[in-house]
Amino acid sequence: MHEPGDTSDDAFIGGRLRLLQPRRGHRAGHDALLLAASVAAQWNDTVVDLGAGVGAAGFAVAARVPGIDLTLVEIDSEICALASENAVRNRITARIVNADVTDRASLDVVEVVAGSAAAVLMNPPFNDARRHQASPDDGRREAHMACAATLKTWTETALRLLKPRGTLTLIWRAEGLSDVLEALENGFGGLIVQPVHATPDRPAVRILVRAVKGSRAPLSILPGLALDGTDAVVQRALTGEGALPLAECDAGNKARVSVTAMPSRSNARGEP
Repeated sequence: MHEPGDTSDDAFIGGRLRLLQPRRGHRAGHDALLLAASVAAQWNDTVVDLGAGVGAAGFAVAARVPGIDLTLVEIDSEICALASENAVRNRITARIVNADVTDRASLDVVEVVAGSAAAVLMNPPFNDARRHQASPDDGRREAHMACAATLKTWTETALRLLKPRGTLTLIWRAEGLSDVLEALENGFGGLIVQPVHATPDRPAVRILVRAVKGSRAPLSILPGLALDGTDAVVQRALTGEGALPLAECDAGNKARVSVTAMPSRSNARGEP
């Protein structure tokens, strides 16, 4: 169990969220906020956050879109306890479910009727254990390290939860794009990919991906986003003042907002 000294009290989306999270192990950051800002949701939608951690992404969606029916799924029981406390602290109504996304029997307690979710979001473990040294910290290792079947299993869970034309939004490492395309080839279509760069002049470090259950629309790739402070759209999303382009696309892949190319200036702050 986490003692008070083991947790930090951190502000997200411009202070609109205050979240307790462990000082050691996996901690929420830019990835969670970029993911949340890419989720298309409306009032009364059923939204499920898989691998939710302390709730940063799911709660950020709820802060932007009032009235959603939110469920957070997290495998670590102690992290679930923090997520529950965070929901109370931020006056957000959500189900907090202690379950393993990869275990279908465990997911029976989710209480979301299969085929009913309008949106699923997820930030699965994405570091290939064959290429990355595992962290000695149990929480960080579990949150970051993936086996060959991880992404496929998570997307299959999302497919079961989503209603027809429901959307899955995920964030993944950029060099793993082929893994994402393979995992989504059965049951999903209308993929929209948006690269995320530390600075405009460097290769992408992350990809944001949105897929539509049952769609046959072709793949599209949006202009990249930059995290170095030069991209106003990103800064608005990180401070909770706006959404990212993926959240402004309808199920037919048609953007409802204009999307501009990345800025040409560079002011490196490092990777997310």
